Amino acid sequence: MLTAFASFALFALLVTVVPGPDTLLVLRNCVRGGRLPGIATALGAAVGSLVWAVAAAVGLAAALHRWDAAFAVVRLAGAAYLVLLGAQALWAHRRSASNGADATAALPEGLAPTTFLAFRQGLLSCLLNPKVGLFFVAVAPQFLPEGASVLSVTLIFGVIDAVIAAGWLILVAVFAARLLSWLRRPRVNTALERATGGVLVVLGLGTAVETL
Repeated sequence: MLTAFASFALFALLVTVVPGPDTLLVLRNCVRGGRLPGIATALGAAVGSLVWAVAAAVGLAAALHRWDAAFAVVRLAGAAYLVLLGAQALWAHRRSASNGADATAALPEGLAPTTFLAFRQGLLSCLLNPKVGLFFVAVAPQFLPEGASVLSVTLIFGVIDAVIAAGWLILVAVFAARLLSWLRRPRVNTALERATGGVLVVLGLGTAVETL
């Protein structure tokens, strides 16, 4: 059993460190609001992953995958959310630039995300990504020890994955927070905002096209 948990943890870590929408959101919110919004985004994404693990454990994720219409709706909703976040990032940056805002300082109130908003963004980004649920449905059985309870072991796998995701994304937030003075330089901030917003939009559109 311990070998199964250790093997799953190593696999989950390898998957987690690959940059994705959650990493981009953590970086964006950290640059915009500092360390706390970045950490809140990380925790939201981790909670979303845990919810998907519970859904997979009780068979909901597998059922969702078999029900093509529902699966497509969730994917399209997730795609629309990514496009919305990306578009908001691009628009907010364009507006602040046109107003002559100082990119080396924290964003004005209303643009910088609150801790709750950052948590919600991380949570929704994960919940609206059914691939997270399919990850547990497809991968968890490969690590199940013979004779083990599928429900309990999958739930433990979910906790392991959530802890790893939270730990890694918090490290990203802390590291980014230490570089805020550099990340908020006009040229660096411009490049980061454009890249983050553009990648989120592309990921969302790519998901929508793949679903349709």
